[in-house]
Amino acid sequence: MALAIIGGSGIYNFDVVKVIDKIEVDTPFGKPSSKIVKAEIDGCEFYFLPRHGEGHIISPSEINYRANIYAFKKLGVKNLVSVSAVGSLKEEIAPRDFCLPDQFIDWTKGLRKRTFFEKGVVGHVSTAYPVNKELQERVFKICETVDVKTHKNGSYLCIEGPQFSSHAESTIYRSFGASIIGMTNVPESYLAKEAGIAYMTVALVTDYDCWKEEACSVEEIMKVLKDNYSSAQDLVKKMVPDLVKNPVKYESENQYAIITNPELISKDQKEIIDTLLS
Repeated sequence: MALAIIGGSGIYNFDVVKVIDKIEVDTPFGKPSSKIVKAEIDGCEFYFLPRHGEGHIISPSEINYRANIYAFKKLGVKNLVSVSAVGSLKEEIAPRDFCLPDQFIDWTKGLRKRTFFEKGVVGHVSTAYPVNKELQERVFKICETVDVKTHKNGSYLCIEGPQFSSHAESTIYRSFGASIIGMTNVPESYLAKEAGIAYMTVALVTDYDCWKEEACSVEEIMKVLKDNYSSAQDLVKKMVPDLVKNPVKYESENQYAIITNPELISKDQKEIIDTLLS
């Protein structure tokens, strides 16, 4: 099973899928957000994980990103699609639109564990291009068959949360040239790169953050998210069979990441590295 989907706010399950099993996965980094759901659409199996846990109990800064990504890697996932709710930083990217960013800007506060390489192991993986372009293009073509306006490329600016931006902050973020703003795709996308997993994001636009003088309450956002959820259902129904039957093939960039002398790496760390490089 090469495909997995991570669901963000409002995306806790999909009505169009058949649940086969829920798998408890232990990792050296602790527990994932919840059990990994093994699901099926039209005979095509994939994995699903609600990023914030069942019942939305985990705040963006409390998510165990390393455990989530490592669990997928342990299960053999090669292609990972993030479905995430975001705010828009550009007039032309409107609520209820989809956006498929190709870049991320990390504006978090350093609270999140953002690498697998630690405790006696030093490794470097480039995040210059964190999104797998072929995976992004494949999903974009499927989005074009769904009744929703989709924007390809742009930067996702990731803030700490759980608070939304102040008006002054939102204005600054717009000056960066970023397209959308969210709270979860960093370090998730960077960890996927370290793990050798092809990653891309389908961002569901719920609001204009607060730079535009329009409502930005949680109540208003959740109303839009219900519409986005319906569109996401249509996308997933088409996307899963397409990617399961013909997974994106790529050359992992983590194969030469480790620069620590192998003789100095502990047994436990070696097991982690072997999993990440497999």
